[in-house]
Amino acid sequence: MQRSEHQRAEPAAAPLADAFRATRALTEALVAPLSDADATIQSMPDASPAKWHLSHTTWFWETFVLREHVPDYRLWREDWPFLFNSYYEAHGDRIARDARGMLSRPTLAEVLEWRAAVTDAMAPLLDDPALADLIALGVAHEQQHIELLLTDIKHALFQNPLGPAMWEGRTAAAATAAPLGWHRHPGGIARVGHDGQGFAFDNEGPRHRVLLEPFALADRLVTNGEWDAFIADGGYTTARLWLADGWAWVQQHGIDAPLYWREDEHFTHQGWQKRDADAPVTHISYFEADAFATWAGARLPTEFEWETIAASHDPAAGNQLDAAAPPLPAGSPGLFGDSWQFTRSAYLPYPGFRVPEGAVGEYNGKFMSGQVVLRGASCATVRGHSRASYRNFFYPHQRWQFTGLRLAKDI
Repeated sequence: MQRSEHQRAEPAAAPLADAFRATRALTEALVAPLSDADATIQSMPDASPAKWHLSHTTWFWETFVLREHVPDYRLWREDWPFLFNSYYEAHGDRIARDARGMLSRPTLAEVLEWRAAVTDAMAPLLDDPALADLIALGVAHEQQHIELLLTDIKHALFQNPLGPAMWEGRTAAAATAAPLGWHRHPGGIARVGHDGQGFAFDNEGPRHRVLLEPFALADRLVTNGEWDAFIADGGYTTARLWLADGWAWVQQHGIDAPLYWREDEHFTHQGWQKRDADAPVTHISYFEADAFATWAGARLPTEFEWETIAASHDPAAGNQLDAAAPPLPAGSPGLFGDSWQFTRSAYLPYPGFRVPEGAVGEYNGKFMSGQVVLRGASCATVRGHSRASYRNFFYPHQRWQFTGLRLAKDI
């Protein structure tokens, strides 16, 4: 997943052993509706097969915990690390990312058997205080892959002309969207970044000061109905609304609506469904979010404006993932849930940031180029995973995640 995989951590409020078991069980419950074929397909290089997510998160525990801290531990299969390493150069060669969908073997059943064995092997280590930071990292890492698994399989099923549902049933109606209101802030010096209490990825620090000009942040997300108005007013055909790269992207790819839209429907984990005008819009790119904000006479917030307001909001509130059920934006109060929210901030290191030593420090620093920061949490984010300082990040054109926007303005 395109988020940091290294952290500084203290043991979570809930016992780590319970968090480990709950996270492992949730991953497996989410894939229960999938066939072996469903779990094997890869729809694009940005996405990975569900079977690969199941395997990579198990590879993590074998590689960073069991092999390092269990004497004479033997790999389940000596040749599987080549298949399920993601990007860790320190751990050797790996299969090309865009070839993950070619792995018809091992089967889904074999992967699940491996997962069970690794989960059992981890049991004696879960209460070891010396391993608490590493286990907290592994739990957070698997939670990240839970969200990716859900968004990747949605994209894969969308490729099927039949529009198959992962879960049957009709989607529930969203809450009626309230008139747009604003959280106002007078500006001044603010402290941002993780405060050192509890778990955090390393890209959330060091904590530092920023200067904010007076601003206001919308009290809810932009809705499908408001996006319909943007389209009707020529939003996708008016060049002056778009950044140059965004306009080139629209023209090159024939973009005229968010991903998964057709007429008055959108594709969900429950197949094609009637689109709810009151639900938050999702599956948009940074280019689209910026163009909408310009059209609306507003702008995107900086990540520090967003964090300053979010500091007084409950990060475990809102519409987030609690169990093995179809994720769907439904509209909820607060700054967390429904969709990740684009900011106008480039994904760059904070003052004083240093890439950590070792393999788990590889991921973050080398990806701090060409991407933009998103804040909050989505309907596919495991509840309790996010926080005000959490920095998600994607490239400007990407939109297969549950990405949306919250407007900001100068005051």
